Amino acid sequence: MPSHTSHRSARLLLAASLALTLGAAHAQTGQAPAAEATSGATAYEPTVGQSGKDVVWVPTAQSLVDHMLRMADITPQDYLVDLGAGDGRTVITAAQQGTRAHGIEFNPDMVKLAREAAQKAGVADKATFTEGDIFESDFSDATVITLFLLPNLNLRLRPTLLDMKPGTRIVSNSFDMGDWTPDDAVDGGAECQSYCHAYKWVVPAKVEGAWTLGKNAALSLNQAYQMFSGHITLDGTQHEISDGSLLGTRVAFSANGRQYTGQVDADRMTGRDDQGKAWTATRKQ
Repeated sequence: MPSHTSHRSARLLLAASLALTLGAAHAQTGQAPAAEATSGATAYEPTVGQSGKDVVWVPTAQSLVDHMLRMADITPQDYLVDLGAGDGRTVITAAQQGTRAHGIEFNPDMVKLAREAAQKAGVADKATFTEGDIFESDFSDATVITLFLLPNLNLRLRPTLLDMKPGTRIVSNSFDMGDWTPDDAVDGGAECQSYCHAYKWVVPAKVEGAWTLGKNAALSLNQAYQMFSGHITLDGTQHEISDGSLLGTRVAFSANGRQYTGQVDADRMTGRDDQGKAWTATRKQ
């Protein structure tokens, strides 16, 4: 798995490349390229590098789409939303695997193109598309989010993504979420020629704060995305917490020579330590 830092320079170059492409498109036309008429004999055909509302359009390689969906562990029980759906290939591929999927795309011609492609693929019942602004859209019921946006746009979306239901999987083509370290990363393989890395995050449960841990015991936690630190108090003695981590609602940490694992359910955590002893923590109000 590529490290979070080893590709930072590459991601910055990719962002600069996309920005230069956008600048070139404007320099050549003096404005955003006009879409060809969708009526009559000429069908709309998007052009790589054409400018959109926030980014230029560069399609995700199909091999990377496949890797991204595998990394997201999509199932027929999931609901995937693709932010900036473009020609719809991610949504359609997910639908072909039995997952209900929806794309949000600002360009109406792209939306029509994607809907037609879904019809041709026979998955229009599972692959749907909406014309809209991703920053003004409600996608809170998604269990999987996919996106191919620039880093500054990812950062604008980050607070919204972090407020989604714990366990929601987010997969981004090429660009990260700043200091929110990915939980996983993948390379698109030899078939992918450009923009060939993807990153995955699992929205962590919120555990920041004070918790009661049975009689004469308590937890005090400081959270930074899927990592946390703090201390556990047992019979009046504080013990530092180490290796505190969250994967969605799954929680794990070490303290006082023991390892604790469990599940977070809103204001309650339950689990067992490495000696098999059950533990329950309740958030202090």
